[in-house]
Amino acid sequence: MESDIETNFITQEEYGKQLYNSPRGISCKICHGEYGKGMQLAQYKHKGKPMEIYAPDITDVDISVFKRKLRSNSGVMPKYYLTDSEMEAIYQYIAQK
Repeated sequence: MESDIETNFITQEEYGKQLYNSPRGISCKICHGEYGKGMQLAQYKHKGKPMEIYAPDITDVDISVFKRKLRSNSGVMPKYYLTDSEMEAIYQYIAQK
């Protein structure tokens, strides 16, 4: 017999927000901004030429690309050891913003 009672303690959106704000102790929003729109991380000079490092807007990224970037260890983005359900919760949270 199915029950109409919600068995989850928090909603998928709340879970995604918690993960976005602090997955494994490092916040996504520190680099990608409050709503995942991206932001400038640093400015520096390379051979006298001004350079900038940006965290990209992640609000329009396909879920497969999103997961691949979280799993890879390339560029500035650190590798996170998140489960598929954690990645999907973060993705859904960002998509709603």
